[in-house]
Amino acid sequence: MRKIFIIGITLSFVLSTSSCATIFTGSKDSITFNTQPEGAKVVFQGVEKCVTPCTTEFQRSLGKRTVEIKKDGYETKEIKLEKNFNAVTLVNLLFGGIIGFGVDLGTGAFLKYDPKTYSTELKAN
Repeated sequence: MRKIFIIGITLSFVLSTSSCATIFTGSKDSITFNTQPEGAKVVFQGVEKCVTPCTTEFQRSLGKRTVEIKKDGYETKEIKLEKNFNAVTLVNLLFGGIIGFGVDLGTGAFLKYDPKTYSTELKAN
């Protein structure tokens, strides 16, 4: 009986500490944008996030993310935010199992934005 209790406590602890990528690396990334010339708007889903040079946060997501770089007198440029696998998620497969992995998958924490800096040169109209 004591052995079953210890296994139950251990299992509860492991499951309660799952979703490691979400806990340890969060579900947002800060990304820096630089343009030549400076002063361009970084627009995401129709909302201005910042004016270059700048750093802003993006929620991690399974979907594709694209930002527009806009400045009067210059062509609008689209930049696809690239993502890579977040290795911290592997800890879930060892300790948290499918539940922790599911949480990381649902929050987008199993991916991280990489690179964290984008630089671009705008072309005049």
